[in-house]
Amino acid sequence: MKRSLFTLVLVGGFSAIIIFLVTSFLPLTITSEKYSILVDPIMIQDEMGTETHVTIKNTGTDTLTNIVVNYGEAVKPDVIPKLDSGEKISLSPPVGSDLKVVKVTTDEGIDITKVYRTPTSVSFVGNSGYGG
Repeated sequence: MKRSLFTLVLVGGFSAIIIFLVTSFLPLTITSEKYSILVDPIMIQDEMGTETHVTIKNTGTDTLTNIVVNYGEAVKPDVIPKLDSGEKISLSPPVGSDLKVVKVTTDEGIDITKVYRTPTSVSFVGNSGYGG
C-alpha cells in the first residue's frame, strides 16, 4: 500500500513538472479574434553597428490582406499582399528609415504603431545577442 501511494505521488509530481514545462516553453497562442496581428520591431545596437528587424505575424483566425508596413515618411513602405492565419514574416527596414516607430495597417481595419524595442544582449548568444 505504501509503495503504490509513493508511486502515485511520484507519477503525479513528474506529470505536474512536465505540464509546467510544456506550457511555459511552447508558444501557445489561442485567439478567437477574426483579425489580429503581432508587430515586433527590434533594434540591436552594439560595437558592430545597428541591426533592425520587424516581425509581422497574423495572430487572428482569418487571412489579412494588403498589410502596409510604414517606416517613416522618407522611405517607401513595404506591402504584404496576403498573410494567412499563423503566418509570420520578418522584414528589414530600408536605408533612410527613421528607426523610431513602425506603423502597420491592413484592409481589415487594423492600425498599429509600435516603437522599436531593444532586447537585452547576452554575450554568449550569437549574432550580437539577438540569437538569430
